[in-house]
Amino acid sequence: MPEEASALLLAEVIAGFGAQRAMAERALAQLPDDAWQVATGAEDNSVAVLVRHLAGNLHSRWSGDPFTSDGEKPSRDRDGEFAPTDRTPAALRAEWAAAWNVAESTLSAFRADDLGRTVVIRGVPHTLAQALVRSLTHAAGHVGQIVLLAKHHAGSGWATLSIPKKRPESR
Repeated sequence: MPEEASALLLAEVIAGFGAQRAMAERALAQLPDDAWQVATGAEDNSVAVLVRHLAGNLHSRWSGDPFTSDGEKPSRDRDGEFAPTDRTPAALRAEWAAAWNVAESTLSAFRADDLGRTVVIRGVPHTLAQALVRSLTHAAGHVGQIVLLAKHHAGSGWATLSIPKKRPESR
C-alpha cells in the first residue's frame, strides 16, 4: 500500500477509536448511577462488566511495546472482568479513562510504515493493521452494547447520540 494511503488508513482507524470512546462516554453520562450494575438477564452483562472488560482489553492490547510483547498481558484477568463488581461508577470511569488513555497514547505513536509490522495477540501473529481492525471492531461491538443498555436504563430521559428520528408534524 502506498505510504499516503497507509497514513490515511491509520488516521481513520485512530479517529474511529476516538469516535467509539466519545460515543460510549456520552452514553455513560446518561446512565443513572444505580443502573451500572444491572444486568437485563441472567446471562447478560451489566454496563459495569462491559466497561471493565473493554478497559482490560484495551489496556492489555496497547500497553507496553506492541511489537515486542504479546497483546494479551499475563497480568490481565479476562475472566475476572466478567465477574460482578461493586466498583462505583466513579471508579469504573477512572479505569475506563486510564485504559483509553493508554490505547490513545500508543496508537498516536504509530506511523504508516508500522502497519505491516508484526504484533502478537494470544500467541498469534498479526500485522499491526489486522490488530488495529480487530481491536476497533471489538471496541465498537461493546460500545454498541453500552449505548443500548444506557438508553434502556435512561428511559424517556435519553438524549440521542446521533441524528434524532424525524417526528410526525403536528396537525
